[in-house]
Amino acid sequence: MRTLILLRHGESAWNSKNLFTGWIDVDLTPRGEEQARDSGTLLRSAGLLPRSVHTSVLTRAVRTARLAMTAAGLAHTPVARHWRLNERHYGALQGREKSEILREFGEERFRQWRRSYDAAPPPAPEGGTADVAHDPRYADLPRELLPRTESLADVTARLLPYWHEAVVPDLRAGRTVLVVAHSNSLRALVAHLDRLSRDELLELNIPTGMPLRYDLDEELAPLVRGGRYLDPRAAAEGAAEVADQGRRRLGTTR
Repeated sequence: MRTLILLRHGESAWNSKNLFTGWIDVDLTPRGEEQARDSGTLLRSAGLLPRSVHTSVLTRAVRTARLAMTAAGLAHTPVARHWRLNERHYGALQGREKSEILREFGEERFRQWRRSYDAAPPPAPEGGTADVAHDPRYADLPRELLPRTESLADVTARLLPYWHEAVVPDLRAGRTVLVVAHSNSLRALVAHLDRLSRDELLELNIPTGMPLRYDLDEELAPLVRGGRYLDPRAAAEGAAEVADQGRRRLGTTR
């Protein structure tokens, strides 16, 4: 049996403001820091000791991994960072408030952009604040690999090579692996692991700061489809909060 733990970063500054974030680099809120530490405590209590950690290169994921592993007593565990684990690029929506997008474009388009497999938002303007071409973290990447918008299909296509080339070897070596990433990079990975249909994918909401355990067989297929959250009740509440984004006005609920 192989063990994989998936963890969406703790609440970020833009999560708390109900903004589309994508590749914009924002930090954790105090609540997000607490969620990260609580995740590490849950790992320790469950006897899960990751020997390999993979994160995106975005601050909210990097800091979540660091805080969680420190809380678990595993601060010196090796951590690999890669842009292929980054959040989905939300194009021109990045920085905009979700309820405003819902009002402007309607329920169907809003849901497609947030949750469908194929639909990508309008691209971000070249040279604008959402253009990462001059970010030193991506300096070695060809320009054509840097997105200006993405569908979930695009996220899946860029994520799976990293899964196969970096994460799978760690799992096959018998290491317990922790992947700290984002709502949509983790949705893409869960869809791959569980072979989700497109209808199932529409309903998949991954809460912030909630470790999700997958036990995998020799072929790296889940023993339990959907895995198991270490705190199921809190995870269900967090997933409902994610599903409600766009329908709540800023400041009415956490």
